[in-house]
Amino acid sequence: MPSGRRDGTFSNASEPLKFLVPPTSNLSDLVASFVIKGLNTEDLVVLSGAHTIGRSHCSSFVSDRLNTPSDINGGLAAFLRGQCPADATPGGNDPTVMQDVVTPNKLDRQYYKNVISHTVLFTSDAALMTSMETARMVVENAKIPGWWEDRFEKAMVKMAGIEVKTGYQGQIRKNCRAINHY
Repeated sequence: MPSGRRDGTFSNASEPLKFLVPPTSNLSDLVASFVIKGLNTEDLVVLSGAHTIGRSHCSSFVSDRLNTPSDINGGLAAFLRGQCPADATPGGNDPTVMQDVVTPNKLDRQYYKNVISHTVLFTSDAALMTSMETARMVVENAKIPGWWEDRFEKAMVKMAGIEVKTGYQGQIRKNCRAINHY
């Protein structure tokens, strides 16, 4: 990863949330949100693979994946119903679950196998199978060793370059834990 972003003197944990597309999004909304940032459909599919690690609050998927008919695998749905309250809400009773129950702590291509087998949490993940183009990419990422990993590296670098500001007289923030004075 290139280092030395020059676009801020402080970090705010809630700021990125304003720019995330909800996990309830369909493929058209996902693609549009990526295009606005200068990314393409392949970047969308590749970067979605990051859902192979991490946890999600139940409120991010219960209402549209468990409480209404969806394509989610019945076994996963039953497991999740045992972990998540039907009325999960942010800030309330909202436990977290692993996003990838097969290899939860490994950055790997298992996510794509999960998309194919309908064992993903989010509508936005399942949406990758709703077009021939993105479904083909999902299958390639699932089946070809090294395919996803190579593309993920490139897409992460591309994403890191989104909206980088070059102000501050060419100064680079030297310490992420302190405000630099220019």
